[in-house]
Parts: sequence; structure tokens; C-alpha cells
Amino acid sequence: MAPTNPTEAPQQYSQPSRKGKKAWRKNVDVSEVQSGLEILRDEVIKGGVIAEKPSSDLFTLDPTGSEAIQKSYNKIHKPLKADQILARRSAVPAIDSRKRPGVTDGVLEPSKRRKGNGVTPQQYERLKNRAYGGAAVPKDIIKADGTPEYDPWEDVVEVQDPRFSYLEKPKPVRAPMTLKEAPISLLEGAKAMPAIAKPKAGLSYNPTFHEYDQLLTEEGDKEVEAEKKRIREAKEEEERLARIEAAQNERDDIQTEDESAWEGIESEYETAEWLKERRPERKTPAERNKVKRRKVVERQMKHDAEMKRRAQQAERIKAIAQEMKEQDAGNAVAVVGSEESSDEEVDDRVLRRRKLGKAPLPERPLELVLPDELQDSLRLLKPEGNLLNDRFRSILIRGKMETRKPIQQGKKSKRISTEKWTYKDFTVSA
Repeated sequence: MAPTNPTEAPQQYSQPSRKGKKAWRKNVDVSEVQSGLEILRDEVIKGGVIAEKPSSDLFTLDPTGSEAIQKSYNKIHKPLKADQILARRSAVPAIDSRKRPGVTDGVLEPSKRRKGNGVTPQQYERLKNRAYGGAAVPKDIIKADGTPEYDPWEDVVEVQDPRFSYLEKPKPVRAPMTLKEAPISLLEGAKAMPAIAKPKAGLSYNPTFHEYDQLLTEEGDKEVEAEKKRIREAKEEEERLARIEAAQNERDDIQTEDESAWEGIESEYETAEWLKERRPERKTPAERNKVKRRKVVERQMKHDAEMKRRAQQAERIKAIAQEMKEQDAGNAVAVVGSEESSDEEVDDRVLRRRKLGKAPLPERPLELVLPDELQDSLRLLKPEGNLLNDRFRSILIRGKMETRKPIQQGKKSKRISTEKWTYKDFTVSA
């Protein structure tokens, strides 16, 4: 009989049974097993096997009950008056029957004396005996003589293993000598600059006309000079390129004239005047001796002039010492004057020639606004600038750090792979 369900295993038509071994497998009916597996797969897909789930996942306990059923029940069966009275709840909380520390009925009871931290004298004595090695504590925990075995502040002396005595000891890290020196300012004349410069009065959101006009004129003159310098440099660059191009063209003309000389035509650059010049002849021994005598005389005259200058300096040693004292006093006055003038306005755009590092110093942004951008109220101002950039530029100008370019990609350690040849070093035992 053919299977009616397409999911069942294929079966043969009913026929008399065969007793042979080969016929047993064909007559087995596995339709129940297949249907059970299908049901099991459906349960797994829907969330798990129901027979394996606990009761808490399959059933829920409802302790409150349905309100609709309760209302319908109350309509038919009214509660007793006693139950209604007992069901009422007072707004005043019930009296707590547990004991509280410090609350009495008005009668003071004698209590044991305690210390400020709430420890009784008996507990204090017991803790003291345990801490200082009493009779109840073994003596090997704390030594009574006061000499500890380990001192945390003691200098640790490292004992080197004799097996590694051939290794060099690591050298201690030492700070560079320049770390103790004061930084050098990048301003012209190495002027001292405060960490936070005092802003000019013309940069205020509501400046006076005189201060704003003066600052606007100064900044305008600086921008005009910078533009003139840029135009002058561009013009010089154009002239240099023009000279290079002219020299290149002239060299090409000379080469063409040289090529025409092969055809029997000589150019003006191919004259024979250099053939008429006299060749330098070799000097005779008398002329060489004359040059040597002249060099000896010049050397002697130079030595005499140097000795004369030293003798004059030795005669006026006192005058030189007085000049050095006056120069030192002048330098001290200049240093004091620079310290006093540190509160004054310092232009941080005028830098000295020699800088720290190869990277250029970032330009200071122009903080001045145009007349039509001035606001008459502090609330109308818009936040501009960057405090982090200003602070970083101040550190660079004061010489705390050298100018560097940002590292876009760090250097990677070089790795060299080699093939070991130790597998070839072997001996064949006889």
C-alpha cells in the first residue's frame, strides 16, 4: 500500500512476509517516529520542548483574581458588616513594639561608663592586650623588643645572581642638565613673557574710540607691510625665473654656434686671444727664496703688533676692570628693567632669528574686529578663538617646548627574520 501522507517514509504494498534477513528492514513502519520528530521540530521552533520546560514557564499563579468576577460575586453575596469594619485601615501608623536605644520611660537606669567612641573599658583592655602582645596572644606575632624584621623605608640592595655576573648592570636614568636651566624665550632680545598676556584695551567689546583707532591703525600698517613684502618677494621670484630662462636660451645659442664651427664658420666665442696670453713660467730658486724671506718678515711684523697690543692691555688693566664693573651694573639694571616692564604689553609676533626646532611657529590669529562688527552689548558677542591653541602657542614662545610637526604615523620597529641552521649541527653516533 502506498503512503497516504507525503511526509511518511516510503512503504511497499502489503504482501506475505518473508523470513529472510534482507526483507526485515523493508517491512518496518516508521511513520509514528517521523510524526513524532515533526512535532518535536515544531515545538523547538516555537520556543522549546513543552515536556522539558518547568511549570513556572507553562503556568502562572494569579493570587489577586479577576476584578470583574469579584464585582459580580459581590453583587450576589454581600460581605458582612464585621468584615467591612476589619478591612478599614487607619491613616495613623501602628505603634512599633520593638525597643529603641536611648528611649526610656523617664527613669534613668545606671549604665556602664563608656569611652567617647562607644568602647567599654573591658573591651579596650582586651584589644590593647591583643595589640601589644598580651598573655592571650602568641609572642611570635609581635616582637616585644621593638626591632622589626622588615623596614619599608630601608634602601634595597639588590644582590646579583653569580650566574649572571657577566651581564652589565643597568644604568640609572638621569635627567638632562638642561632640565635645571631656565627656558629661553623666543621673543626678540629674549624678553620675558607672562603665561597669560594682558590684552590690549582696544580689543574690548566696547572700547574707547582713541584706543580702538590706534590699534586699528597699527594692525592695518602691519598688514600693509606684510602685503608689500609678499608682493616684493613674488616680484623677485619672477625676476629670478626670468634670468634662469634667459641664461638657458643664451646657452642654447652658444651651443648652436659651436656646432656651426664644424662647418668652417667660427663664432665670436671661438677667438684665439687666449693663445696670446703668457703662460706662467716656473719660478727660479732665487725667486722662491725671495718669497720665503718676505713671508718671514710679514710673520715677524704680525707677531710684534700682537705683543704691542698685549703690552698696551697690560698697562690699562685697571681701566678694563672698571669697564667690566660698569658693564655688569648696566646688565643688572637692564634685567631689573625687563622684570619691571614684564607687566607692559609685549608683542609676541616679533621673534628672534634662532628658534627651537625646525617646524615654523604657528601664527597668532588677528583678534581685532572691523568697525561694523563691533557690538554694543556683551550678550551679542559670538565666541571666537581657541583657548587650547593660545595656550600652546604661549608655551612655545616662552621656550617651554620646541616646535614640532604632528606625527601622523608613528615609526614601527624593524623586524628581521632569519632562518636558524641549528638543525644541521648534529653528529651521527657510531
